[in-house]
Amino acid sequence: MANLRDIRRRIKSVKNTRQITRAMQLVSSSKMKRAQDSALAGRPYAFILAQMLNTVSQAFQSSGADIEHPFFQKRAVKRRGILVLSTDKGLCGPLNTNLFRLVSEQVDGEASFFTVGKKGAQYVAREGLDLAGAYEISDKAETAEVAPLVDSALTAFKAGHIDTLEIAYPSFVNVLVQVPVILPILPILDLETMLAQLRKKIKGDSELVFDESRAIAFEPSAADILASLPERYVEFMLYQMILESRASEYSARMVAMKSATDNASKLVDSLTLDYNKARQAAITQEILEIAAASAA
Repeated sequence: MANLRDIRRRIKSVKNTRQITRAMQLVSSSKMKRAQDSALAGRPYAFILAQMLNTVSQAFQSSGADIEHPFFQKRAVKRRGILVLSTDKGLCGPLNTNLFRLVSEQVDGEASFFTVGKKGAQYVAREGLDLAGAYEISDKAETAEVAPLVDSALTAFKAGHIDTLEIAYPSFVNVLVQVPVILPILPILDLETMLAQLRKKIKGDSELVFDESRAIAFEPSAADILASLPERYVEFMLYQMILESRASEYSARMVAMKSATDNASKLVDSLTLDYNKARQAAITQEILEIAAASAA
């Protein structure tokens, strides 16, 4: 009977674990929907902003003038600036592991790291890398929370402490697919490639309708707009990538918790079968012992 007690104890333990993973799955599912809605809603705006900046810069250059804004100036890269968007918590499958592997493979030489999420800060500390700033942003990811990060990163770039600003984050494709990427943000040298990437994301979502043929008028002038638009563009791109990262996080966690819940259910079924077999064997043994005693 000791074996039966052990099996019952294991069944109870697995059921308790299943209850926890099921609850986490439901919570992640709810947060995932909100995060996805926010990320998808921001994509058309990010495209329009990039398209506007590209149009303004082309109009400015076509007039024969050089763009003197520091965000458009190509530099010799002595130190890269890498913003790593990770999670605060685990239990989200290989999301963080894949991201950190990509960073390790593609970032060599001198680099300063900004992190969002505790896991990213732990990775930078563990690898002995230069941590320029660690930031924590709530689930709501309000723009006011992102402002200190933006100010710190842009100040470092303007002061020449870093020569590039790149975002390493898990790009949201769908609930089952999140792809780690490193996206160059500063300096602004190839807006056409950025537009192509954003266009692909928008047209890949059937729920989004976007009119790409709209015209853009400049008021008061292209030069005046170019003085302030680049910083606005960078600010929103950082914010949009944080939203994408959150959508990836909750999708990965929901899938991981669903898998854990399903595996727990299978284990409960297997243990229940073992318990019934052991119980039947014990009953049979008792009957045989009673029959043997009666025959004696």
